[in-house]
Amino acid sequence: MYQDGDVILGGLFEVHFFTVFPELSFRTEPEPPYCEKFDMESFQQAQTMAFAIDEINNNQNLLPNITLGYHLYDNCVMLGMAFRAAISLVSGTEERLSNLNCTGPSPVIGIVGDPGSTPSIAISSVLGLFRVPIVSHYATCSCLSDRKKYPSFFRTIPSDAFQVRAMIQILRHFGWTWVGLLYSDDDYGIYASVSFKQEMQLFGGCVAFSEILPHDNNPKDIRHIIGVIQASTARVLVVFSTSSYLMNLMDEVVLQNLTGRQWIASEAWATSPVFHTSRFLPFLGGTLGIAIRRGEIQGLQEFLLRLCPSNDPRNNMLKIFWENMFRCSFKTEGATTDGGQVKKLCTGQEDLIITNTPYTDVSGLRAAYNVYKAVYALAHALHDLMQCEEGIGPFSGNRCANITNLKPWQLVHYLQKVNFTTGFGDHVSFDKNGDALAIYDVLNWQPFSDGSIRVYTVGVVNEGAGNGKPPRSVCSESCPPGTRKAMRKGLPVCCFDCLPCADGQISNTTDTIECTACPDEFWSNPDKDQCVPKDVEFLSYEDPLGISLTTASLLGICICTLVMVIFAHHRNTPIVRANNSELSFLLLLSLKLCFLCVLLFIGRPKLWTCQLRHAVFGISFVLCVSSILVKTMVVIAVFKSSRPEGKGQMKWFGVAQQRCTVLVLTALQVVICAVWLSTASPTPHKNNQYTRSKIVYECAIGSVAGFSMLLGYIGLLAAVSFLLAFLARNLPDNFNEAKFITFSMLIFCAVWISFVPAYVSSPGKYAVAVEIFAILASSFGLLVAIFAPKCYIILLHPERNTKKAIMGRETQNK
Repeated sequence: MYQDGDVILGGLFEVHFFTVFPELSFRTEPEPPYCEKFDMESFQQAQTMAFAIDEINNNQNLLPNITLGYHLYDNCVMLGMAFRAAISLVSGTEERLSNLNCTGPSPVIGIVGDPGSTPSIAISSVLGLFRVPIVSHYATCSCLSDRKKYPSFFRTIPSDAFQVRAMIQILRHFGWTWVGLLYSDDDYGIYASVSFKQEMQLFGGCVAFSEILPHDNNPKDIRHIIGVIQASTARVLVVFSTSSYLMNLMDEVVLQNLTGRQWIASEAWATSPVFHTSRFLPFLGGTLGIAIRRGEIQGLQEFLLRLCPSNDPRNNMLKIFWENMFRCSFKTEGATTDGGQVKKLCTGQEDLIITNTPYTDVSGLRAAYNVYKAVYALAHALHDLMQCEEGIGPFSGNRCANITNLKPWQLVHYLQKVNFTTGFGDHVSFDKNGDALAIYDVLNWQPFSDGSIRVYTVGVVNEGAGNGKPPRSVCSESCPPGTRKAMRKGLPVCCFDCLPCADGQISNTTDTIECTACPDEFWSNPDKDQCVPKDVEFLSYEDPLGISLTTASLLGICICTLVMVIFAHHRNTPIVRANNSELSFLLLLSLKLCFLCVLLFIGRPKLWTCQLRHAVFGISFVLCVSSILVKTMVVIAVFKSSRPEGKGQMKWFGVAQQRCTVLVLTALQVVICAVWLSTASPTPHKNNQYTRSKIVYECAIGSVAGFSMLLGYIGLLAAVSFLLAFLARNLPDNFNEAKFITFSMLIFCAVWISFVPAYVSSPGKYAVAVEIFAILASSFGLLVAIFAPKCYIILLHPERNTKKAIMGRETQNK
């Protein structure tokens, strides 16, 4: 179903029960799969989304001057279909692109759905990478509360973790401590069963047996489960399952005349009408169930009854609904049959008022009410986004989102903070995991005069706002510190729920309605009744990571010192004197400075350390790379001067010229650092954007341009050194230091190319650690690649450290 608008919302619903895949001939293009067995209740949920969007478009106080549209898909209770639909929503369905630059707004800025846990896990795993907001109305798996795996997933239905606690409260109330457990073979059942077993242990109860309901409804497995139930002494059976998994088991319960059991139903089947018949009354009468909160939506029934079929191919679902509702067909060619009977022709003028189906029944809106809340949550988030003022926005550079080029990830920021009340009086907000306030109705299945089962709401369980502490229901005028009052609908005025304050908020008084946010540099204590200073995080010398990096730095300094001692002791030998020994000592000194500068990056940031760390780092590395560059140029010059046509060239590149070249190249980096420090100097900065409960103390670089020029200049010198050394790599062996320089520059460039993306994506102190690692890795690479071969000859093969041996290799090569 489709309706155009300025901003489009996507929707995923289970309008059909089954997916049929045509046979493959492998000779023609495969036909697309199609769906069968229409579900009126799910179609009502899809229409509820259309109603909510229509209601918002007519509300002048919410999203004025913005028209919402929708694009709704049927997932046919099939993971592949649901995933295909979700990808179509976020990427568009057009085969050709009108905008080759791939700019502009996304096809949809948010998705309502999917109702199933398994499809939601798959879809959120992919779309979460792009921070596309997904608000499910029926996916309850507790695994979806993992913010690291599903960073943009929200839901208006409570997590199974809260449902399990609600069930435990019922068991505790009646004193039932010996129970059997049945659960469906999917993510919903498996995760719920694990949570239930853990909570039962804490409660002090025991699970007599635990059986999986087979997804293929194998009769042998069903009979095995019935046998386990009959053999067990447990008379209370807790079932986490959807109706489709449970139907065959209940048929077997009737065949085996399995009575005398107290069934506890999860929300997935507690309100299912398929079991509310006289056939199941002797077995399921008295069942207690947990159901999601029932709501009322004013004007929905009138909207549902006004529905008409459409000829628009993008709204083909309306025709499918009409054909299923009135047992007719819009096809005029060929006779369509229904159970052997020829279907009548649909006119489009049939009257929905005379029908009596789950589609028109609005007396117990539960899933549909969650859809309604999900649409309004996205609308309120979009409304808050539009209220942003430039200069104080939440995005980079204090900017606001651009409504004409809105990105889905920008909406996630505002969706996390939505806070509103529905027309029915229910409060809607999300906790830090994207979970909604957990409120359940407790149902009891009782026999009715016609022999069927009627479901009555006999209680309400409120499991809190998802902060890990369920609220305490009280009927008094006060709440304990660390909580806030929230009036319970339908109860006396004096009755409140004491809801825990969110992280970072406190309440010190006993009659507060709203929690108070702590100042920027403070956070709430565990009792939520006092603001305490936030923990300050930086890379310290006491930190294990800081200790490791400091140790590596000192090790590098010691190795450099050792090599200098070896070279000084053997300074008159040919291997040291070759290719200007003065440059070798200068290179070792610069490497020592590179290792030393690491110590400026560790410890609590101060003004002088922030200013010195990058300056010393930049100058040290330029001194190092320029020495290598000059050594490479000397190699080439010496080789050319050994040829008859190149005699006399070395006089133009003697020791004085070599020193001057190193000094000039290093002086340029000194100028860059001086300009950077004098115009936009790095300063200590307290950053609370990475983690709200901590302050990350770091050095703000001050000028991105200055830092980029510093790194760019080093990269330029390294690239030139690598190019020259690479070109000179095939010189005779007595000049083959170019090979080692080539290898050292290759390591150096690889390290610093990898550094940029790693540095940008690392938060807080880990960005500092990444920069230190790059300094250490490149310094050790240069040290080992250039000096290890020389030390090897000096210490282990002194017979090769003679002028005769070197000249012998030269003669042999010639």
